Amino acid sequence: MLSDIEIAQQAEMLPISQIAANLGIGEDEYEPYGKYKAKLDESLFRRLKDRPDGKLILVTAINPTPAGEGKTTTTAGLGQAMARIGKNAVLALREPSLGPVFGIKGGAAGGGYAQVVPMEEINLHFTGDMHAITSANNLLCALVDNHLQQGNALGLDPRRILVKRCLDMNDRALRNIVLGLGGQANGVPREEGFVITVATEVMAILCLADDMQDLKRRLGKILVGYTYAGEPVYARDVHAAGAMAALLKDAVNPNLVQTLEQTPVIMHGGPFANIAHGCNSVRATRLALKLGDYCITEAGFGSDLGAEKFFDIKCRMAGLRPNAVVLVATVRALKYNGGVPKAETAKPNLEALRAGVGNLGAHIENMRRYGVPVVVALNRFATDTEEELRFVEDYCRENGAECARSEVFAKGGEGGVALAEKVCAAAEEPSRFAPLYPLEGGIENALETIAREIYGADGVDYAPAAKKALAEIRRLGAENLPVCVAKTQYSLSDDAALLGRPRGFSITIRDLRLSSGAGFVVAYAGNIMTMPGLPKVPAANQIDVSEDGAISGLF
Repeated sequence: MLSDIEIAQQAEMLPISQIAANLGIGEDEYEPYGKYKAKLDESLFRRLKDRPDGKLILVTAINPTPAGEGKTTTTAGLGQAMARIGKNAVLALREPSLGPVFGIKGGAAGGGYAQVVPMEEINLHFTGDMHAITSANNLLCALVDNHLQQGNALGLDPRRILVKRCLDMNDRALRNIVLGLGGQANGVPREEGFVITVATEVMAILCLADDMQDLKRRLGKILVGYTYAGEPVYARDVHAAGAMAALLKDAVNPNLVQTLEQTPVIMHGGPFANIAHGCNSVRATRLALKLGDYCITEAGFGSDLGAEKFFDIKCRMAGLRPNAVVLVATVRALKYNGGVPKAETAKPNLEALRAGVGNLGAHIENMRRYGVPVVVALNRFATDTEEELRFVEDYCRENGAECARSEVFAKGGEGGVALAEKVCAAAEEPSRFAPLYPLEGGIENALETIAREIYGADGVDYAPAAKKALAEIRRLGAENLPVCVAKTQYSLSDDAALLGRPRGFSITIRDLRLSSGAGFVVAYAGNIMTMPGLPKVPAANQIDVSEDGAISGLF
């Protein structure tokens, strides 16, 4: 059996010029990055601005488990299947972060015969967007520390600086550091830390900005810290926005690639859904809506994280109206939620499936709350029994969702035809989409609504640091913003060990952070970290490159 990277390396890709031409994109509306990648120019946005939008399809999933769900694989396969039934679909996806590529997951561009290619380039440096975001963020940090060194005219309190440096890599040793050591010439000593690039506000801003002008405005609004007198200091106050935007000049433009079956993919931005808002860029989604009759996009992790933020943050800000939701689930993952160890999830076990299927039920209910039709994609594994598959299909129907088996990993687009047909039918149904909570109710109401309606919690508890931060956010007049909850992806609760559909728990908010440039408030629940660490055996240990430049080990 071929590995993902071996399948990708054998793919017959079309030149990116052909993919662009098939979409009606002119030669002066894109910039090639090699033979199989391109940046899409601002002129394309201007030309298409009055074209009607296609249908917007969101792909999300149940809570991730070690047994696997296959969300990106399903997304790529659905796009390929749409083409097989004569539909014009364009995918709008996130770029992989090097953190998980070298950490736990390995490659992150789909799998089997449902992948986005060129797989190796996408998973590694791609078109340099991640590096540009890293540089822009770290330039702001350097300017802040230089301001302290050069006399601190603003009176910035070194103990209350909020922005942190970043790196697109899992590196726990950088979570908390001290900088400026070595004497007066080396800066002002202070405590600092790193976050992973995808967790930065710069990443969120890139993904939510309408255009370069909006990007610069948002960059200038980043809250840097506070003065000794307690007054806020923003990036514009240290004159950082222009230079940061210059570093992002190319990164702000979406990237064009393709699937194994030459379905066009616009790939741009890459925030994690457990520590950020988890959606690809607004610019990429809008382009896909203009270029295709169907835009198929994806939100990170389970629907309690990525989909909730897609609806309540991205769609609200960008004025997007989704037409259908695809909810990915597997029999194996549901048995894991029912208490079966990963090593035994391939064995038939209807009782465990009954015990764990409540997790799927919660996610179906979550999506129906937004007034959007739901189709469950039952990602089939060879070990699934017919009895188990039918049980899940019956459960979905009883809970108000269509269900289709998906075999895109093994069969590519052919294995997703039934799913594609049901998704197209669902997208024709009336969509009564509305965000879950009104902004006018404030942060506490938003958190209470998300906790009760989406997580199934009894309520929200606030740590002293969170209460203090909430008061400060109110003082700055920023209470009526959407909330971006950072919590574990493995559970509907903020405790990764509570699987299935937990009951009788509260969500603990330990801190709040205003991301004024992005336009939301980050609420940190439980012990979630913004700089992951590497596992005992990192995926990096298996990655290699041969003498002739062929990469191996990326899944």
